[in-house]
Amino acid sequence: MTSALRRHARLPLVLLAVLFVICVASAWSPPAGRVSWALEVGPGLAEIAVLAAAYRRLPLSHLVYVAIFLHMQILIYGGYYTYALTPLGDWAKDAFHLTRNHYDRVGHVALGVVPSLLAREVLLRCTPLQRGRWLFFLVCSVVLAFAAFWELLEWWTALLAAPDVGTAFLGSQGDVWDAQWDMLLALLGAFVTLPLLARAQDASMAKVPAPAP
Repeated sequence: MTSALRRHARLPLVLLAVLFVICVASAWSPPAGRVSWALEVGPGLAEIAVLAAAYRRLPLSHLVYVAIFLHMQILIYGGYYTYALTPLGDWAKDAFHLTRNHYDRVGHVALGVVPSLLAREVLLRCTPLQRGRWLFFLVCSVVLAFAAFWELLEWWTALLAAPDVGTAFLGSQGDVWDAQWDMLLALLGAFVTLPLLARAQDASMAKVPAPAP
């Protein structure tokens, strides 16, 4: 690994170390149970494992790594309590007289924000695609496809897991339109993120060193 790649890796390694400590602490004795915690947090950890394995060939911008770290905090908090029972969501429910705990909505907005940044960077770095309308369209399409796949994953898990674990993972709270809301919020997350953070991401990408040969 080149010296430039080593310097670039310092922030991701710090974030990874902090994340490891948070994961160990939250998985020790979560009120929701370790199975529910693993179902909620496991996909995010798998994504991090893939990015870590690909680091030499495809180091990403610090903006993306920070976004993934923050997204993991949302997943861990939801996995620790289950999304329907998070104290923060219950506080918002009482304070704003809502009909349900809406913390899962936060998670699905993040499911549009972070994948949109990741998809945008991978497309710009690994394909001939240039910045513009087609990039915006394709990134949003990737986000919507990913959000739809996540709903299928929740459905499969609810069918295969124990009833209590499956219901907690599904997190619909009796809302018959929950899946549609989740996909819409992910798409809106991408719609807002791409124009808002495009310049910041481009600046962060410009600092990424060349990958190892």
